[in-house]
Amino acid sequence: MSFVALGGVAAVPHLRPTKMPYKVEALPDSYAQLGEGPHWDEARQSLYFVDLESAGINRYDFKQNKIYKAKIEGEQWATFILPIEGKPQEFAVGCTRRVVVVKWDSCSPVAKVVCTLFEVQPNDKDNRLNDAKCDPEGRFFGGTMFDGEGDIFTQWKGQLYSWQSGGPVNVVRDQVGISNGLTWDAKAKKFYYIDTNNFEVVGYDYDQATGAVCKPKVVFDLRSIRPEGPLFPDGMTIDTEGNLYVATFNGGTVFKVDPKKCEILQEIKIPTTQITSVAFGGPNLDILYVTTADKYDQPKPAGTTYQVTGLCAKGYPGVNLKL
Repeated sequence: MSFVALGGVAAVPHLRPTKMPYKVEALPDSYAQLGEGPHWDEARQSLYFVDLESAGINRYDFKQNKIYKAKIEGEQWATFILPIEGKPQEFAVGCTRRVVVVKWDSCSPVAKVVCTLFEVQPNDKDNRLNDAKCDPEGRFFGGTMFDGEGDIFTQWKGQLYSWQSGGPVNVVRDQVGISNGLTWDAKAKKFYYIDTNNFEVVGYDYDQATGAVCKPKVVFDLRSIRPEGPLFPDGMTIDTEGNLYVATFNGGTVFKVDPKKCEILQEIKIPTTQITSVAFGGPNLDILYVTTADKYDQPKPAGTTYQVTGLCAKGYPGVNLKL
């Protein structure tokens, strides 16, 4: 499945229209009921992502144009997957409230937990980990969310954490709703973060030497973009020009945003509603990979993972976790 579209803009203030054509194509055999956590591994020229609610971990091999899928033995969740630096068959994966090391050859249908790196909120049984990434120095950043009975979009029981090998787990932010998108602009010394339940992207000053973040400021507000109601921001990435790409869980759209001017530069339309996350990849880092979900009885092609080409932008490869 593929289609070509012209990038449009939403009817809100602070817009800069663009008309760049782009092409959206489905990756083969890429269905995941809750696809999440795309991570481009430059060394293997592969996209890793998860099927979150079934403990599924996946690898799309660019050269083969083929997806390899595995289940993690004995686990219910796989909320993210991060390759571990220097250990090609080991990955950090979010399993419930634990960050574990999983051994996988990236081809076999079964993966196994080797050990637990750390656990968060051990007494909060209705919480689980959600999105996570590594900062430019290979530190872990990730957070939790409430996933018990009731409306998950009106709960603020999660936290955002940072962790470096050999050190403690640090709480970066408390009273988080759904901890989601994270990305860094090392040149601008910025960290960007999404708590889905706040309908915002927040920018922080970022110290790359220490990993510390401070001075939060809203750079993109999704409350008033659509007249029918607020959009839920989900995953996020950044290009080499410092523009953000924000997935909308209920909007069928990835927004390209200039965080310095709070401008929407482009709407990238995806042929399903629940857009979960994005990552640049490909040999030239100019392909935007987009994961989606098939929750609450969505019609096909919900749950498909896509590649978007022709955006005239480049991003960065995923950063491996350093242990």
